[in-house]
Amino acid sequence: MSSLKSMRAAGTSMNIKSTIRSPLHQRGAGLIEVLIAVLIMGIGLLGIAAMQATALRNSSSALERSQGVIQTYAILDSMRANRLRAIAGDYDIPRTCVAPAAPDPADDTLALSDVRLWLTSLKATLGDNDNSCGQIACDGASCEITVWWDDSRANNGAAFGSATATNVVTRTTL
Repeated sequence: MSSLKSMRAAGTSMNIKSTIRSPLHQRGAGLIEVLIAVLIMGIGLLGIAAMQATALRNSSSALERSQGVIQTYAILDSMRANRLRAIAGDYDIPRTCVAPAAPDPADDTLALSDVRLWLTSLKATLGDNDNSCGQIACDGASCEITVWWDDSRANNGAAFGSATATNVVTRTTL
């Protein structure tokens, strides 16, 4: 207080209110406010990253499903081109996960060659593993083509053979 009196005595006046900052006149942001803003932004970015990962998994699953449908149509096109042999049952195979070996050229038929090429293509597009399988079952001109594959990446790591194993069934008349 003595310094205030000496300032007044010297003719210098000082407004005490101007030197004390009130919360209403505070400028800038405090450290806690910045930390909370960074925390909220970090949580938001983590949410965006999780959504991106989910979208990527679902996109991969949709691609595999499309490839499975394309594979069923590919063998059906071959069967329609060789319709008499398909109706006779030359294309029928049980659930098979391995392409048959090429037989002696004298014993090779168009149907065996088509099935071998189809199963090889199936492995190339849906994964070269034990879970990419195909089956062809015809009853006269009515045929059912089934393709299986392991879609565990899209199903959060569920193992093949579980309730989330994926397959595509196409039924048609040749």
